[in-house]
Amino acid sequence: MRVETRAPARVDLAGGTVDIWPLYLFHPGAQTVNIAVRSYASCTIETRADRRIVLWSRDQQVRESYESLTELALKKSRLPLLRELVLSFEPRRGISVKTGSQVPAGAGLGGSSALNIAICGALARVTGKRCTKTQLLEIAKNVEAIVIKVPTGWQDYFPALYGGASAVHLNRDGVKREKLPLSFADVEKRFVLCYTGMPRDSAINNWEVMKAHIDGDPKVRKNFDQITTIAVQMREALLAGDWNDVAELLALEWENRKRNFKGISTRRIDTMISETRKRGARAAKVCGAGGGGCVVFVVEPGSKAAVENTLLRLGGEILHFGVSRTGLEVRSNGSAPGREA
Repeated sequence: MRVETRAPARVDLAGGTVDIWPLYLFHPGAQTVNIAVRSYASCTIETRADRRIVLWSRDQQVRESYESLTELALKKSRLPLLRELVLSFEPRRGISVKTGSQVPAGAGLGGSSALNIAICGALARVTGKRCTKTQLLEIAKNVEAIVIKVPTGWQDYFPALYGGASAVHLNRDGVKREKLPLSFADVEKRFVLCYTGMPRDSAINNWEVMKAHIDGDPKVRKNFDQITTIAVQMREALLAGDWNDVAELLALEWENRKRNFKGISTRRIDTMISETRKRGARAAKVCGAGGGGCVVFVVEPGSKAAVENTLLRLGGEILHFGVSRTGLEVRSNGSAPGREA
């Protein structure tokens, strides 16, 4: 049996970091707003005639082989996320697992979560475990926390599972996704996505901010009150197609986010934002936790090429901002791709 999966990464527009439990419980109305983009993480699994477990990451150029699931459980791995997920699904026969990603390392696009969902989808199919999307999300979220050893947020798993544009509502009675019915053609004309060339460590940045919040830092808590309000308004602006408000809110989100932790912005990011304003960029913010990675820009109609050329001159790498209409896709034994229930 051969199973192939892929899941999209995302660009977060507002409300990030507050999606980490229990931060959102202190900010009524908390939500995150994001858009799935056509940069994919992928996983291929083939069953084997023996009991061997083979793990292979094309991106890290690491290949490991274990005689059995028991040996995998007893040994450490250079691919800890992949190891933990295989152990969680407990395949009854040998498998070869190969992963890859189009998302640059440390890009701030939720690439690790997209890969996580792609692996979970493939393992669920190959082991015959009938998991709902909610169950896949819980497994992915919990295993990632085990691996990185700090709390994880909710928002990155929803674009990977569902695609499109989402408002993830973070309430006392649960976390729920709202599909945002946007004109994706219009969205794609208005945004530019650039990788700065500097990876970042979201776990460290988010953990520092979370610790400050839990310790009662009044400035951080006030900033998150503002970020929560901005996210609510961002959802409304996108639904109304009010691009002036979208730009103003993106800039305001970035200003509030920078106050949380001194390493969130860098000199290169600041230069990119200031220089692109001269070429038609209305606003910008770092994707994810900051400190490097990708920056998303809202641009004036017709100025996308000029903004992209400026970023290239400054050493950035332009990533295509195309909306992924679908989330997790699963193909087995050459059948047509299908979305999981």
